[in-house]
Amino acid sequence: MQTPAQIEVESAENSPKLQAAINQRIAELETRFGRVTAGRVVVKGPSDRHETGGQYQVSIWLALPNGREVNIGRTPKEDERYADLTFALDEAFKRARRQLQDQARIMRGDVKHHAQSGTG
Repeated sequence: MQTPAQIEVESAENSPKLQAAINQRIAELETRFGRVTAGRVVVKGPSDRHETGGQYQVSIWLALPNGREVNIGRTPKEDERYADLTFALDEAFKRARRQLQDQARIMRGDVKHHAQSGTG
């Protein structure tokens, strides 16, 4: 990625350690896929709201060549493991890695497209 990823932290402590952890995970994705052109990571800390009470939410958006994107923004279900920031980061970046793998296969032409059968 030519430009560094934009990192936003809401309702959580934005420390150099957190920034470094996110940058390390992005670097790992770039090492494996190398075609990320821009990125944004948003970390939302636990809130008092009943919807996500006590859980971290991590959203990741990565831009790829040819207008393709990877967008991880799913709010976790009630799962106490998401109260741990490291777990929440790991899970979000695992989902991003899986989507990047899928996009890389498509861009290489490794995905077979089935011919549409006629309706009659």
